[in-house]
Amino acid sequence: MPSADVLLAAVRNSRARLVKTVTSLTPEQLREQSYDNEWSIARVLSHIGTGSVLFKLILQAGLEGEPAPPMDLMPPIWEEWNAKSPEEQAHDGLAADGEYLAALESLTAQQRADWQLDLFGAHRDFAGLLTMRVGEHAVHTWDVVVALDPSARLAPDAVDILIDTLGQLVAWVGKPLDQQLVIGVETDNPSRNFVLTVNADGATLEPLDARSDADRLLALPAEAFVRLLYGRLDPEHTPPAADDPILEVLRRVFVGF
Repeated sequence: MPSADVLLAAVRNSRARLVKTVTSLTPEQLREQSYDNEWSIARVLSHIGTGSVLFKLILQAGLEGEPAPPMDLMPPIWEEWNAKSPEEQAHDGLAADGEYLAALESLTAQQRADWQLDLFGAHRDFAGLLTMRVGEHAVHTWDVVVALDPSARLAPDAVDILIDTLGQLVAWVGKPLDQQLVIGVETDNPSRNFVLTVNADGATLEPLDARSDADRLLALPAEAFVRLLYGRLDPEHTPPAADDPILEVLRRVFVGF
């Protein structure tokens, strides 16, 4: 697991990318579709904002030794943010995001070491909390940036972190298939080897010790593999050299969230 300083830097860099992109947008651009075909750019910023509100409460609960806040706190917050204008969603989303980052950065070394919480079915420490934020923030920032620049990629520092944290994501989001697939995955930038298994029970991702463990091989950049598992590797945003017929099947397994 990277250090808290490395993780915080990735969150900070992702926010800088988002702020640079959004602050120059016109009201019309805020209303344009993001990568998500159901959300405008402003709605993505609203989602980042409400997530910041929730995770600031989660951060405080861990500091105080309290249980994670119940999810039933969120519907009234979502309703409030959904009622905002696109301009308000953009402004308030960036503001809430900045407040959450400031709260993370304000913790002392001892508070970082002591922070822990049972959250979303797992026991998290401060590094685990930050890793969740890297994934959430970097991917949704890409949702915004790629709507304006189709050649955009996930931030490299986020990819370097997320590529080693994908096992839990795969188990959580992978959809079952009637057939069993056992795929060896080789990535570059950074270089990793995995075995991805999909069957009627869902999906798992584990380190690959040897190619013989898998039925076939899929080679692609680490950045593209991360986006695949987050449901963001449609044909239009797949590097030509990484295109492979098996991706059509895997896109049905990893549909995004």
